[in-house]
Amino acid sequence: MHNDDCCKPHRRSFLAAMAGITATGLTATGSGAAAQTAAPNFYADPANPALPKGSMKLDASRAALVVVDPQIDFMSPQGKAWPVVGESVTEHNVVPNLGRLFEAAKTAGMVVAISPHHYYPWDHNWKIQGPLEVFQHQVGIFDRTGPYTVDGFRGSGADFLPEFKKYIEDGQTIICSPHKLYGPQANDLPLQLRKQRVDQIVLAGMLANMCIESHCREFLEQGFEVAVVRDAIAAPKFPEGDGYLAALINFRYMANGLWTTDETVQMLQKT
Repeated sequence: MHNDDCCKPHRRSFLAAMAGITATGLTATGSGAAAQTAAPNFYADPANPALPKGSMKLDASRAALVVVDPQIDFMSPQGKAWPVVGESVTEHNVVPNLGRLFEAAKTAGMVVAISPHHYYPWDHNWKIQGPLEVFQHQVGIFDRTGPYTVDGFRGSGADFLPEFKKYIEDGQTIICSPHKLYGPQANDLPLQLRKQRVDQIVLAGMLANMCIESHCREFLEQGFEVAVVRDAIAAPKFPEGDGYLAALINFRYMANGLWTTDETVQMLQKT
């Protein structure tokens, strides 16, 4: 079993290191006011692209808005991952943009599904882990006491962002079983969407270069059309690189659509 008390000192030092990264700036990608100024050009599409843009045409009758990890630990200043994701969440206006997507999808009568991320005590005993898994387990992101209890869940980092609860907890939104790494292979999201005769996915949430990209790749392999909403996703900024930029490059290569929130909402209003 995961002993939270024994890990608290290590978590505190780990979080302090993460805060230090944010405070000193990310020289590879820029930070603070400089990043706010540079971001629009830094993330802009190439002036002379070699690849054609995706040709996906949204049909709300066979589409779903899939939101990955709309949880406090990723999207709130009170969240455990905020020191490394907060800048990206803020500069792309992810929270208000997701709110607009939820509202537009509900108004259009489109299927809405949530692919959450939860860790239980035994998940902390994994013997095989990648770098981001180690980070998440050390910091305690998305921790829950168990799958059959909500003790300590409400208001915790694993809970949904309060702004989204009116959409997520309306009795109509599909809340899937948790994914454990990055893609939907280990949860019931593909099954739930197939049962709704969905074959188009509008994808948003966190993290752009990990869970969003992994969901995108898996659904493309399964034959779905996938559009990513580029200003409703965000990612960490580590010295290793800007996760948002890494994802954006790959979405230009493979997504059937790479849309803004404004474009997506306009499409839904026409349905």
